[in-house]
Amino acid sequence: MPDRIDPYRGYNFRVELANVPDPAAGFRECSGLTLTTDAVDYREGKDIPLTVRKLTGLRKQNNIVLKRGITQARKELWNWYKNTINGVQDRRDGAIVLQDEEHKDVLRWKFENGWICKWEGPSVNATGNDVAIESIEICHEGLLLV
Repeated sequence: MPDRIDPYRGYNFRVELANVPDPAAGFRECSGLTLTTDAVDYREGKDIPLTVRKLTGLRKQNNIVLKRGITQARKELWNWYKNTINGVQDRRDGAIVLQDEEHKDVLRWKFENGWICKWEGPSVNATGNDVAIESIEICHEGLLLV
């Protein structure tokens, strides 16, 4: 009987960001690894049968959303976003790396020319005991599975 191949767990991942040290890139959640290709309807007057053809159009990628708990020592992402606020072009490459149960890298999604287009601070509530979470969205110009 062949060995069973189980899918990878979604909680074993790490984020690599250029110019951001590893401890600062520890996130609890990552989403937005989505690519789409527009369909372009096309038809010539002499086409038979009388249906449109579907051609491939522009490719688009969603923003990558990262969430993590805020600590005193973690201002690297804010400083990166502050560059955008101040009009400084600060584009960086990065990767989301999926790991197996032994924390060995198994899949890597690389993005190129990314910059933080949205920073969201924590939602605070004096009657709760939740961790203060910051969230960022990274716009980028390409996502590759390598």
